[in-house]
Amino acid sequence: MSVFRAIRSIIPRRPANRSLFGDAMIFSFLALFAAFTALPLMYIVSSALKPLDELFRYPPRFIVVNPTLTNFTDLFQLLSNSWVPFSRYVFNTMFITLGGTAGLVLFASMAAYPLAKHKFPGSRSLFTIVVLALMFSPHVTAIPNFMIMSLFGWIDSYAAVIVPAFALPLGMYLMTQFMSQIPPALLEAAKIDGASEYRILWKIVMPLVRPAWLTVIIFSFQSLWSGNSASTYIFSEEKKSMDYALSQILMGGIARSGAAAAVTLLMMIVPITIFIMTQRKILQTMSTSGLKE
Repeated sequence: MSVFRAIRSIIPRRPANRSLFGDAMIFSFLALFAAFTALPLMYIVSSALKPLDELFRYPPRFIVVNPTLTNFTDLFQLLSNSWVPFSRYVFNTMFITLGGTAGLVLFASMAAYPLAKHKFPGSRSLFTIVVLALMFSPHVTAIPNFMIMSLFGWIDSYAAVIVPAFALPLGMYLMTQFMSQIPPALLEAAKIDGASEYRILWKIVMPLVRPAWLTVIIFSFQSLWSGNSASTYIFSEEKKSMDYALSQILMGGIARSGAAAAVTLLMMIVPITIFIMTQRKILQTMSTSGLKE
């Protein structure tokens, strides 16, 4: 009897208004949807392990028959022959990604706090502008951004990529929505105890909105890691990002098709790994960002 009780304690209880058949149907639908969603990722992994004869086989096969690591060895050989060390491209990418992400979290938090917890003239208009900015594609603002960076003299520098990343509208929107759900009584109690606005923000508000800024970090990291904006503003080869270096391999023709398949897989590994590690926080943020107190 104790074994059955242990099993029943592990299995979550089913709602009274739902049958076992209903649970089976929901699970089957979710499993089918998950398998369908995973198909592109499985195809990329399979293509990275295919030899050249399987890559150009017609009709193409979804699953690799003779897996090989030749594509990765060819890729590393191409990178080792570059006159700029590949480690330099990695450093540039990490510097731009970490700098832009840290700046976004800092400025989005400091800007969202007064919008969410202080009523001042024009606050609603500013938040409306932030919401409207979500509709604009980065391609729409590419020319104005280039003109502004050129006016500041930041062309061909890291600042031309890092500084515009501070103004990601989605970051400020999520932080504002989450901060607006914090009870005002909690902040009033901190003010009565003598806490300053900066201390309230970093000691009380930021720990409470942790899912929000973790989600902002993920979106910013993915955008800067795999984005090609660095090639627009940076012309010096030693300052270009890893995405630019690997994109040159993709343009190498049929002979580099295997290396190109390996490039696609390598560029996806880091963002997907980070997303898997923090997916619970992201889902929590998406499910509560539209709620009000």
